[in-house]
Amino acid sequence: MEDNKYVIGLDYGTDSCRAVIVNTLTGEELASAVTYYSRWKEGKYCDPQKNSYRQHPLDYTEGLEYSVKKALSQCPTEVAVNVVGIAFDTTGSTPVLTDKSGTPLSLLPEFAENPNAMFVLWKDHTAIKEAATINELAKKWDTDYTAYEGGIYSSEWVWAKIAHILKEDEAVSKAAYSWIEHCDWLPAILTGKTKPEEVYRSRCAAGHKAMWLEKWGGLPPEEFLTAIEPKLAGFRSHLFRDTYTSDTKVGYLTEEWAERLGLTTNVAVAVGAFDCHMGAVGAEVKPHTIVRVIGTSTCDIMVSSYNELGNKLIPGICGQVDGSVIPGMYGLEAGQSAFGDIYAWYKRLLSWPLDHILANTSLIDEATKTKLIEETADKIIPALSEEAAKVPISESTILAIDWMNGRRTPDTSQLVKGTITGLNLGSSAPLIFRALVEATAFGSKAIVDRFLENGIKIDTVIGIGGISLKSPFVMQTLADVLNMPIKVAKAEQACAFGASMFAATAAGLYAKVEDAQQAMGKGFAKEYYPNHENHQAYLDLYEKYQKLGKFTEHELFN
Repeated sequence: MEDNKYVIGLDYGTDSCRAVIVNTLTGEELASAVTYYSRWKEGKYCDPQKNSYRQHPLDYTEGLEYSVKKALSQCPTEVAVNVVGIAFDTTGSTPVLTDKSGTPLSLLPEFAENPNAMFVLWKDHTAIKEAATINELAKKWDTDYTAYEGGIYSSEWVWAKIAHILKEDEAVSKAAYSWIEHCDWLPAILTGKTKPEEVYRSRCAAGHKAMWLEKWGGLPPEEFLTAIEPKLAGFRSHLFRDTYTSDTKVGYLTEEWAERLGLTTNVAVAVGAFDCHMGAVGAEVKPHTIVRVIGTSTCDIMVSSYNELGNKLIPGICGQVDGSVIPGMYGLEAGQSAFGDIYAWYKRLLSWPLDHILANTSLIDEATKTKLIEETADKIIPALSEEAAKVPISESTILAIDWMNGRRTPDTSQLVKGTITGLNLGSSAPLIFRALVEATAFGSKAIVDRFLENGIKIDTVIGIGGISLKSPFVMQTLADVLNMPIKVAKAEQACAFGASMFAATAAGLYAKVEDAQQAMGKGFAKEYYPNHENHQAYLDLYEKYQKLGKFTEHELFN
């Protein structure tokens, strides 16, 4: 074992931080650990009614320490001294404003409880107006800086979010010097390279969310940014010109962080990236493969050769960026703003009596009450899935639109809302749930069709994430709607596994990440095959989905 080398991949999701320790030669997972963000779990700093979701940086650093130490505690003692690399993936765009030293403002005493000084989570939609301003400007500017981001800028992305906060909070605006993405901040603090001008910025984050492009000199010019919001003056000069792919080494662990994590200072730290992009690498993405990261939302990732994509611009996706997934290829991103979140919303809806009536009863003791509520809540989705699967498609007469959290792609819009129609007095909870599952599958088909319509070939669909591993009903429905087989990646933590592959590459153990994929890949746990008869029935429902979507967008919420 002394001759073996190990790496740590860390995946920062919406709710938790996950760490995996992996053997770089075989891909064997030695240990893993998950830490839930304590402040986020308490609901702090968020206002769902306003679509405002903020996270404190201490949730991230505490999660890092706990997850790495817990994973190491499960390994033989010699593993820690043979860890040679570490890499991060995070949600995105999840930026925070910083001071001149690169410290997030919420780590300063005067802003410790100010949500505007915290990381703005990917699903925060408070910057809708600012995104609209960016889109309006881009279409009349001499250069359309949104062209390589699908042609439509989203309120989920960094410039809209930063402009909104600067406009909204005078105190934060005066203290802010720069901003940094979550995926860039973690490698920066671990290597001690935190000053805004010296941070290694992720090609993935900058290209997909910050309108960065090599051919127009990096970020959009000062004049464009100040036209979005005058308080953005000076920010461009406090940011970056160059970006880096995730096979690049930022540096090594500082003595402080080596001690805090129980590692050595010989650990190489890789450039960070977004979770779905590293997840696609962990799922062994190749050209003509679409990897669907299926969780609270979905992110769909493809890679394309320079020759195949050429000068083509695919409208309405979340960007096409050179090297954002695999260096030497274009990375293509799309996705849905809500997937598992829709099922979670429906579960909360049905759980209301448990939380507000049963929780207050005096008929049973507290311990029994708590167990009863937890057991019932845990069984809602499995029970709904079992019953919904029994319903023939011909009886699936309820129709839903999956835009409960806006629409990410195709053609992003955070103004649209979800819809449920076709209800009658016989509509049951399982029937409504089936309609919601079908809606998420139809939203997935809209994305796949957009790629196909633009000449991007798709031979293989791969699913990763909790839903792909745990919900056969959802996955079979998705296969039937797409009329494509879907492989499910064996790696339970595929995003963290992809990060580990980049860690091994940045540490110099592999010449390129494709070599790490081949050596460390875990393969697939299951494959779902489409029922072609079901697909034909779904084509009619999908046509109605499209019509309802147009009506919802243009007649109800325009």
